[in-house]
Amino acid sequence: MKGAGVERADERQIPTVAQVRLLADAIDSRLRCLVLLAAFVGLRKGELLGLRRRDVDLEHCTITVAQQRQVDRRGHSLVGAPKTDAGRRTVALPATLVDDLALHLDKYAQRGDDGYVFTGQKGGPLAPHVLQRAWAKARTEVGVPDLHLHDLRHLAGTLAASTGAGTKELMYRLGHASQQAALRYQHATGERDRAIADALDSLIDPGP
Repeated sequence: MKGAGVERADERQIPTVAQVRLLADAIDSRLRCLVLLAAFVGLRKGELLGLRRRDVDLEHCTITVAQQRQVDRRGHSLVGAPKTDAGRRTVALPATLVDDLALHLDKYAQRGDDGYVFTGQKGGPLAPHVLQRAWAKARTEVGVPDLHLHDLRHLAGTLAASTGAGTKELMYRLGHASQQAALRYQHATGERDRAIADALDSLIDPGP
């Protein structure tokens, strides 16, 4: 699929953690975990659409990215392996997401090991246009009408970089085949570090 999985170099806005929480609360409840996984784990849209029960290991708090799912203009699902070897990975879940994901699997996911994690209202695999419609409604409600779903992934990269993760670690976690995109998150973290230092000034020297 031409262009699938390609990282764009354009600078995009990065949502805050608070905004992500608001978006997760505002969107259809069956898509709440999709927003959280995009923002805090960094999965791509195709990876989220292709996620199956067998790929989620709640006991060990991991998600394995083994396939991606796209939908063509006729509505046919196109399922295949990630575009690059780097895209095939097993990533650790933040423990705070495990309970949310467990509830989601119990209530919304298809049954069986090959069942899709994210589904539509009728229980079939989630369609991209359904996701986009719900996303557009949620972002407008939260007051970030220009925020793209992919921007959540940028937050995941920036948060990971802020923990001190190196370039190779970021490449692995986000499934990057090159260093360029990973370095972008480290640059964003440097800008955030300046903002943190400025905020510390007010604590160190509150003034008169």
